[in-house]
Order: sequence, then structure tokens, then C-alpha cells
Amino acid sequence: MIPFDEAIGLINDQATTLGEEVVPFERAAGRVLTRALDARRDAPFSAVAAMDGYAVIDSATRPGEALRVIGQSAAGTGFTDALKPGDAVRIFTGAPMPQGSDRCIMQEYAERNGDLVVFKEDYGPGWHVRPPGSDFRKGDRLVSPGTRLGARAMVAAAAADLATVSVSVQPRVAIIGTGDELMVPGTAYTRADAIAESVTYGVAAMAAASGAEVIERALASDDLPALEDLAGTMLSCADVVIVTGGASVGERDFAKPMFAPHGLELVFAKAAIKPGKPVWLGRAKGKWVLGLPGNPTSAMVTARLFLMPLLARLQGQPIADVNCWRKMVLAEELPTTGGRETFIRASWGKDGLVPVTNQDSGAQRALMHADWLIRRLPNAPACRAGEHVSALAF
Repeated sequence: MIPFDEAIGLINDQATTLGEEVVPFERAAGRVLTRALDARRDAPFSAVAAMDGYAVIDSATRPGEALRVIGQSAAGTGFTDALKPGDAVRIFTGAPMPQGSDRCIMQEYAERNGDLVVFKEDYGPGWHVRPPGSDFRKGDRLVSPGTRLGARAMVAAAAADLATVSVSVQPRVAIIGTGDELMVPGTAYTRADAIAESVTYGVAAMAAASGAEVIERALASDDLPALEDLAGTMLSCADVVIVTGGASVGERDFAKPMFAPHGLELVFAKAAIKPGKPVWLGRAKGKWVLGLPGNPTSAMVTARLFLMPLLARLQGQPIADVNCWRKMVLAEELPTTGGRETFIRASWGKDGLVPVTNQDSGAQRALMHADWLIRRLPNAPACRAGEHVSALAF
């Protein structure tokens, strides 16, 4: 067994990006940027109104004095003539300020009568104008390489005004769930000794949320020759093959043996963690192979700790972007730990992190309430409520 940090270090050192590709901007959401996006021009390009109202020349405007409304400026359709003292232009939020105007008076302070407008007393200190370049200037860095284009990043990326962007190639992921007892949900109730398979669905969702393309997901019985064939098929089409179950050393634990004919070389064989000690990582035919325990909680915890960092590195992201540990307050006491680093499943309550009641490695319902993993070092003393602990979003 190797320590958790050492295992993460091996992933960091050995996993490299799968390359880059250029995609249309509308297909960039969720992808990791490989080349910086810089602004093509100032934003806003010219001064624009920040409110609906009237564009005026401030020095020529007085409360109670009528101004002549000579036109209208809307976003995308500006007013092209210049204002003179005594003029006003009806203007809408985001519309370009007409030449010569320097203030937008909100419509709430205006009394309109035909082509004339009069402004009330105390129409406010705000000028409600966004100056040119007040958001960003031409050439400013809007999005840096290594950024995953999530919802907020897509807004900034679109502002760069590019039709295509360069992104990391998506890792193709295949998932194999092993075990004679496993059956597809909706059918397991027909057999007394069957279990509705759940782990591969959770792992597939986590992989997809991490930017991977899940291309195959299969269930397989504990038949070594058939598993060897299936392993070869998955290695031929995927960049990462994930196998769940069969990770121990029993006579019917075939997770590693099924990849042996394909040249499996282990990066690490076990990790000194709880839950999830049997987790392992290797390479076969130039592809990554990750073995997860069969117990649902153990599988999901180890997928969070190791699969997400692996997928991040394959897309050119730093591991710290996904394994971002935070200091958080503990709401309830935690007991001492044993000789392995322990990851306690917890939820966030009004007083801090609350460990979920069921910490069993096979628990499934408790996963619904486990939003955080509390990291506890080996042989750590008891931790009292109110103390701070290191935690990772789960």
C-alpha cells in the first residue's frame, strides 16, 4: 500500500494531456481550454447607458426645464446625430450614448409630454453610463489555458468574440462492472441473491461531469476468459478503462488478472486509505486502467479521489483544480483514526460539517447526503466540535 499523497503524485507525474482540438464555440461548454482567449476589442466598445432613461448633456440640463426629445437609442440601433444643449434622446439599457451626451437620467425621474421631457428634482447623483472599456480592453486576457469552460467561464469566453476555440481532447472512458450477483436496475428483485448494480452509473456520471466521454458501460460475470476478452475490447476504444469490483485477492477477484494478457503494468496496487484500500491504477496497451472496489461507498470515494484527478491531468488541468481541500469547521466530534488515512463522509449543517450516520463502505442511501469528504490522517487524535478539518467537495 502507498500513502494517498504518493498515489496522487504518481498520477500527477505520469498522466499527460491527450492533445488538443479546435471546436466550434457552441460545442466548447465543459471542455478545458488549451489556448488563452484574449479580447478582440474593448467592451463596451463605446459608452453605453446603464439604465433606461434619457441621454442628456449634464451641464445643459436643469430640473423642471423642458428638453426636446430628438430621437431614440436602443441596443444595436444607436442614435447617429449629435446632441446640442436643450436636446435629449430616449435611451435603453445597453444602448450607445449619443455623441455629445454624458449622462443618462433614469426614466423614473422623467415626465414626458410629446416631444418634450422634464426631469424632477433630485434625479440622483448617478450618471448611469458605462465608459468604453470599463469591462475589459482589447487584448485583455479573458480566459486562461487550463480553464474548464463552465457556465460562468462560457460568458467570458464568448466575450472574446471567437468562432472556434482550442480545447483538450476529451478522454474516452469505458466502465466495466464485475460480479455474478449484479443485475440491471429493474430486474434484480427477481432473484433472491441478486443486487441492483449501482456503482457504474455513479462512476459514469462522475466521469461525464469531469469532462470525459463515456463510450461504453458493461456488466460482466466472474468468468476470467470472458473478462479478458472484454478488457481487450475496452482497451481498443477507450483512453481510460475503469473496472469495479474484483479488486481483492480472492479466487474470484479478476480485476487485475483480466488485464494481464494485455500487458498490465501497475502504477500502484493498493492505497493506504479507508474506505477504498483495494483501489489500484495501471497501464495496459498504452491506456489507463483504474480498479475501484465493488462496494458503492468505497467505489465512489476512490473515484472522487483518484479518477477525477486522472481525468483532470489528461485534459491539461492541475490536480489542485479538482482536489481542492478546504479548512472547514466540524459540527460533531470525530473519534481517533487507525493506521490508514480516513475519509469521513459528511454533509453541511448549520453548525458545520456533520458526519453521515452510516459510514459503511457498502452504504448507498447515505451517499445521497454525503456532500463532503473529511480528511483524517493516520492515527489522528479525536477531533472536537468547533475544530477545523480539511475537507473536499464530494
